[in-house]
Amino acid sequence: MKHWPSQLFPVILLALLAGLSFWLQKAVDIGEQKHDGKLRHDPDAIAENFIVRRFDASGQVKYRLTAPHLVHYPDDDTSILRSPTLITYRHEAPPFTLTAKNAKVTAKGETVYLWEEVSATRAATADRPEMVARMPDLTVQPDAGFAFTNSPVEITQGQSWVKGVGAELDDKTSTLVLQSQVTGLYIRPRTTQ
Repeated sequence: MKHWPSQLFPVILLALLAGLSFWLQKAVDIGEQKHDGKLRHDPDAIAENFIVRRFDASGQVKYRLTAPHLVHYPDDDTSILRSPTLITYRHEAPPFTLTAKNAKVTAKGETVYLWEEVSATRAATADRPEMVARMPDLTVQPDAGFAFTNSPVEITQGQSWVKGVGAELDDKTSTLVLQSQVTGLYIRPRTTQ
């Protein structure tokens, strides 16, 4: 006659000890975690009164970004700017200037998020007065020459004005499209003879 309980006890005890040893090793092991700050959202660089220029293939300035204060974060490679000014340049067209109280620039400058008192200004030409669009926020893709918002927009040009909700600005074609709830007043400019 065999005594299974007496033979099973050492096997259960060894299995329990092996399991406890494995659990203790995992509980104590902190792993190969890097402590270089990359997992924290702390700044690694601060710049004051900076200017960034991007050039096109022919060597002409495509756009210029300036701000009195920039803080860069390495974990997501973003930068936060205070009082930024983004000016885009096109051949045979007036410059287009974007300003705001704050901005966030994504990695490699592909997208710029502007917020708080955003203003988009197209300089005056011989034929047209200056055009100014104001909105609470704007998302800009500088290399694509495109910007958009889903917020209310107010545009003035001379004595004319137009308001709407949502807008798309295409710098390459010099168009601004309001998405909805559009109202306005157009006053024909007087011609001088």
